[in-house]
Amino acid sequence: MINKSKIRAFLDGQAFNPSPFIGMFFNPFYFSRRFLFKQVSDFAKTLSGGKLLDVGCGTKPYRRLFNVDRYDGLEYSEEHLGRREYADFIYDGHKFPFQDMSYDTVICNEVFEEVFNPDEFLDEIYRVLKVGGVCFMTVPFAWDEQEQPMDFARYTSFGLRSLMERHSFEIVSQSKTGADLSVLFQLGNEWVFKKFTRGGIVSKLITNVFFSINNVVGSILAKLLPGNADFYLNNIVIARRIR
Repeated sequence: MINKSKIRAFLDGQAFNPSPFIGMFFNPFYFSRRFLFKQVSDFAKTLSGGKLLDVGCGTKPYRRLFNVDRYDGLEYSEEHLGRREYADFIYDGHKFPFQDMSYDTVICNEVFEEVFNPDEFLDEIYRVLKVGGVCFMTVPFAWDEQEQPMDFARYTSFGLRSLMERHSFEIVSQSKTGADLSVLFQLGNEWVFKKFTRGGIVSKLITNVFFSINNVVGSILAKLLPGNADFYLNNIVIARRIR
């Protein structure tokens, strides 16, 4: 008998951590998701215990990576986002529902671009972090408009650093993902995904073939050809509250 829950868990895993042997052949977001999973995984290994807040938690795809005493998910109150069933707390768009210095760690993955009030948002992250607490943030740079109409900005590495420092964060580290030819292949996947995956089964089969070829070729060429630090997929920032 087919275990549907195990199949669903496997597919969910390949959605956010696509392997080069399976996910590469059907995941249109292969490059972005693979790079992000590695960054989150590497950060999670630096933590042990404490309270963690996942801001914009979505379906909590990275929950299993963290060995913490408490993992809370916070989501925006808009019903159309369809994620409230996973959230432990709801954000009203202005103030996080927590006391000052409640958390040791805050993670914020692919959310900041959807925030129309970035200064207020960063103030709230700073407020709920304990002194010495760390914020881990991933923000897209080269990407299509997503979560429409709740997509408001794209940030350069310089813009993110300036914003974080303006709100009294100390930048611990800053990096970029996909700063090579894979960025072009990822954008190609996104274009095809949006234009052709809403058709019937034949259309979906054809697009999956395209994704497979595109992901394989992109992976090879990204290793063979020079990178470009000015053209990339995501910003990764780790910052600390110092006072």
